[in-house]
Amino acid sequence: MSKEKIIAAYEEMAEAYNKLIEHKPHNAYYDRPNTLALMPDVQGKSVLDAACGPGKYAEILLSRGGRVTGFDISPKMIALAKNRNKGQGTFFVHDLSVPFEMFKKESFDVILCALALHYVQDWTVTIEEFSRVLKPQGILVISIEHPFFEYTYFHSRKYFEIEPVKGIWKGFGNPIEVHSYRRPLSDCLLPLTNHGFYIDKLVEPLPTEEFKQSDPKHYKELNEFPVFMCIRAVKKAEIR
Repeated sequence: MSKEKIIAAYEEMAEAYNKLIEHKPHNAYYDRPNTLALMPDVQGKSVLDAACGPGKYAEILLSRGGRVTGFDISPKMIALAKNRNKGQGTFFVHDLSVPFEMFKKESFDVILCALALHYVQDWTVTIEEFSRVLKPQGILVISIEHPFFEYTYFHSRKYFEIEPVKGIWKGFGNPIEVHSYRRPLSDCLLPLTNHGFYIDKLVEPLPTEEFKQSDPKHYKELNEFPVFMCIRAVKKAEIR
């Protein structure tokens, strides 16, 4: 799969994504409340928003007193994040799968990575870097596409493989082909436990009541089977 295709898709949808982020049900009433519920108190804490998109999470974390640094692979998303946060926070273009050489060891108290890791084929470098730049007992919160949902949605017949997949997104204007990687549950959890983390909490989220008002059909479906999965992991005090 070409990484350029992933970037191109997000460059194309960036403006529409940013306009809809406040109330688009899967983001506003499903991913965001469940992911934020796993976040610790960020008042006075250094927070890395990895793959920050148009900066909505950063906006919330800044309002809670966090010192937020965000990066994203899409230049348009970074421009939108800067505009949204009006001089607060630090935002720049960077690839989630490439080492975070701009950050020193143990730079952050908290890392958030929402709905982005499925664009990375091999999580090893990314999780190693999360561990390196987090302080001991620092918190990592991630949300990802649920591996069981993906297996069904993409009609996979190779559950135990990490395989490239693609879908057509129709919720951001013109239909956009979006490429990502589907993986088994073990390949969502072992990169964390193998690289300095223990899993503190795993949530198969439920939609909020606001979702029901906006999209009754998908509200019903999400109460029957999850689409996303949210994880809170803690960096071990000593990595052996």
